[in-house]
Amino acid sequence: MELKDLLNHTSEWLKGSGPNSDIIISSRIRLARNLANTPFPHWADKKQSEDVLNKIRDSFLKVDYLKKTTFFELAKMDSVDKQFLVERHLMSLDHTQKANSKAVVVDDEEVVSIMVNEEDHIRMQVMQSGFNLYEAWNIINKIDDGIAKELNFAFLSDWGYLTACPTNPGTGMRGSVMLHLPALVMSRAIDRVLAAIAKLSFIARGLYGEGTQAMGNFFQISNQVSLGPSENEIIENINGLIRQIIEQENQAREVLVSKNKPLLEDRVNRSLGILKSAHIITSQETIELLSMVRLGCDLGMVKDIDHRRINELSIITQPAHLQKIEGKKLSAEERDVKRAQIIRDKLNIY
Repeated sequence: MELKDLLNHTSEWLKGSGPNSDIIISSRIRLARNLANTPFPHWADKKQSEDVLNKIRDSFLKVDYLKKTTFFELAKMDSVDKQFLVERHLMSLDHTQKANSKAVVVDDEEVVSIMVNEEDHIRMQVMQSGFNLYEAWNIINKIDDGIAKELNFAFLSDWGYLTACPTNPGTGMRGSVMLHLPALVMSRAIDRVLAAIAKLSFIARGLYGEGTQAMGNFFQISNQVSLGPSENEIIENINGLIRQIIEQENQAREVLVSKNKPLLEDRVNRSLGILKSAHIITSQETIELLSMVRLGCDLGMVKDIDHRRINELSIITQPAHLQKIEGKKLSAEERDVKRAQIIRDKLNIY
């Protein structure tokens, strides 16, 4: 597989299917692992980092669950290609920095991605569409077992899996769910919800995870504690919290419709109208407008446009995707024009 092949492929998490897909975009399980008797990436010298990269590459070839994956070395990629993978949620923004001896492994369906030599030697993740943490866990658990047969992980009986960050040992697990919460934002209840989340030892981040701000009413919510509870307990804790947020978002949507339906319909249709007719549009404005159209789809105010189409537009209109589509680097102004053209073409076929 080559990176350009992903342009014509719909990632698993973008399919707009799965449980509660009106509010839950995707579910992700991530596991952090390090090799035993080996310095963590931030402490390793150049030779040690290269040795880790080669050792992991060789071991992955022997893991059945990784047979249909491609090993991308970041040092051989330009800045657009690396940003392209970030936009598809296949690796972190931090991983793009100091690319030597780093890699990302991606399977053909974009369900599995594994960062090599990020903060930890191995950071594997599995993503599923909708509210589906247990399915993601079932997949990643098998992958983890397969890798563990080939590599000796750093592990202590009292601490579990050892990680570079002191918040991640134990299971080394982070479960996260990406939610679309426009009604809670519009009703100004989101700050109260986020404050409650923080008190329960969960964290809310923006569309692209750690260090990013919320855009388009999208939030990623994940656990902060991985030491102590088991993997199943972590997932159950996340699921319990997310069910409460889903309920609150649905209640907020009902209130908006009952009290402000004409105003809401106006905002939805204005957003759709701008997207269908604009000739210049920024990434930020696109995400905000698509958020309103998505809400309109959920409430039956917009016909013939489904979650999958909206999800795809939210990704292919990002800067690196536009440049991959065009086959060359584009200035910010050129991207704004190309983005508007793609949106018009995709939406005006209805």
